[in-house]
Amino acid sequence: MQAPAPLHPGPEPAARHAVGIDVGGTKIAGGIVELASGRVVSRRQLATDYHRGGEPVLADVAAMAAGLVAEASGQGLDLAGVGIGVAELVDAGGRVFSDYRIKWRNLDVAGAIASVVGSRPVGLDADVRAAALAEALYGAGRGVEDFYYVTIGTGVSGVLVQGGRPYAGSRGAALVIANGQTRLRCRACGQITTTIAEDIASGPGLAAAWGKGDKAEEVLAAAEAGDAAAVEVIDAATQDLGRILALLANSLDPARIVLGGGLGSAPGIYFEALCNAVRAGLWHEDSRDLPIMRSFIGPDAGLIGAAASIHHQEPSKRPMQIT
Repeated sequence: MQAPAPLHPGPEPAARHAVGIDVGGTKIAGGIVELASGRVVSRRQLATDYHRGGEPVLADVAAMAAGLVAEASGQGLDLAGVGIGVAELVDAGGRVFSDYRIKWRNLDVAGAIASVVGSRPVGLDADVRAAALAEALYGAGRGVEDFYYVTIGTGVSGVLVQGGRPYAGSRGAALVIANGQTRLRCRACGQITTTIAEDIASGPGLAAAWGKGDKAEEVLAAAEAGDAAAVEVIDAATQDLGRILALLANSLDPARIVLGGGLGSAPGIYFEALCNAVRAGLWHEDSRDLPIMRSFIGPDAGLIGAAASIHHQEPSKRPMQIT
């Protein structure tokens, strides 16, 4: 189904398409995106394998960008540029300043991409802001002035969107919502373990806690089938993350919460349990009907938003044309 028209389209883009690439902890997904609708007209995907280090991952991204640009040129498409979203912290100048998984700190990412895509503009931003922009323009964030977007997959991040613009903060770090320490007490022995919510509520966190499979999908399927251990893992994960999202909702009072990412946008037991946990933590009864919605766009939100950011970013933060 074709995505709806943008909420904050601004002037019609001179070019009708852009390349977007979403660099996540599990996969690198790229595509050619029609800017007016958000439709992905061609896509590519490969495993990130971030354990190799930053430079091999960057080489893969550059090769994907070059291939997509060549494909667009072969089809006679005029490209606005190439947008990259990465699962790390990115400042207003497009510099990566964290290296939790994707080791791009101190690498000239934009320069490496520009060297293979010619004179086209290259932009770089955090993946959660790219995905949130896609939801604001084409998805579940349309029709509201503000919403809080959360992506739950290999990692967990979130961002407030106001007036169609994801809020980056003063340093570009306004997305780390699940990396604060959490203290857990073992029900059997009473031992206290200190961890972070991302390690509990993310896809890999679910799989590790369950211990019977490698993927979150397996945990969800087992829970739906009545596996008590899988249900307990999901309850613990959603209670922990739910408290954090409730605190944010109480503090920011968004019109809605939008859940994206492979795990966050999946229907079923995880989504339902997380919604219940969030609402249980909302302090005022009038706010307990807060809409909590799954992403309309799903796993493509990151690459679509990365492409759209070439045209829809604030003028002061638009990518420079590198020649």
